[in-house]
Amino acid sequence: MKHNNNNKFCGKIVLLGKSNVGKSTLLNQIIGDKISIVSHKTNTTQTQVIGIQTENNFQLIYIDTPGIYNKKNIYFSINNINQYIKKTIANANVIVFMINQIHFNITDEKILQLITKINKSIIVVINKIDLINNKKLLLPFIQLLHKKNNNLNCIIPISAKKKHNITNLIKEIKTLLPQSRHEYSNNINTTNSLNFTITEIIREKIIYYFHKEIPYIIDIKVESINISSNRNCSIKVLLMVNNYRQKKIIIGEKGEKIKHISTLARKNIEKKILKTVFITIWVITKKK
Repeated sequence: MKHNNNNKFCGKIVLLGKSNVGKSTLLNQIIGDKISIVSHKTNTTQTQVIGIQTENNFQLIYIDTPGIYNKKNIYFSINNINQYIKKTIANANVIVFMINQIHFNITDEKILQLITKINKSIIVVINKIDLINNKKLLLPFIQLLHKKNNNLNCIIPISAKKKHNITNLIKEIKTLLPQSRHEYSNNINTTNSLNFTITEIIREKIIYYFHKEIPYIIDIKVESINISSNRNCSIKVLLMVNNYRQKKIIIGEKGEKIKHISTLARKNIEKKILKTVFITIWVITKKK
């Protein structure tokens, strides 16, 4: 579409792909703020995270989705992937399908087949190109993807971590947006609530600090947030684990581990809300 400077354009862009392809990293780089947690662990993003980028007459609404992954070496069936993708991209204008370097396996193949059957604009992003030692392999890989499907709008190699070629990706996305009023005001960069942001910050610290000791799918509930007039904020959080062993690991000897998690989380929350934060995290076992 040819864009008129007097018109407004707005659309939803779904970031889709396997786990650990860099969707959350890309979203954070585009928005310029950490709104989606990043980890080396599979499927860290547990729910859809929305980031909003408004530039002049363009508003781009990005949706970071949980990664499609294989559990215990058993890949999603074609029907499961189909249902997931249809639900995820139902209201999208543009699909950004992300691939990890030049690794293209059966799950990538299934995703590509399915999204091209749906009437949406598709951009394939080859991420982490900084990790490809032999850059001469990149062009043949791009040509291979074009041969697999000639309905792709474009294929763009990037490095989300190094911020390489992200500007060109945004330019391409803008050309695919429909003319429409903006859904959000210019100063909003995410629809995440404060509760959601707090729980995700704590989840990220637990994933980073405990690695494989604690499953990353844990229940975190913000019990209360009290913001006083003197720029102080008191937060009480419940962290619910599966059993006493996990509770003991997270609390640590004399409570040193949960204190460390609380300190890390507090510093991040203070940066977000620009207030002095006092946080209390209670660790309990889930009721059977």
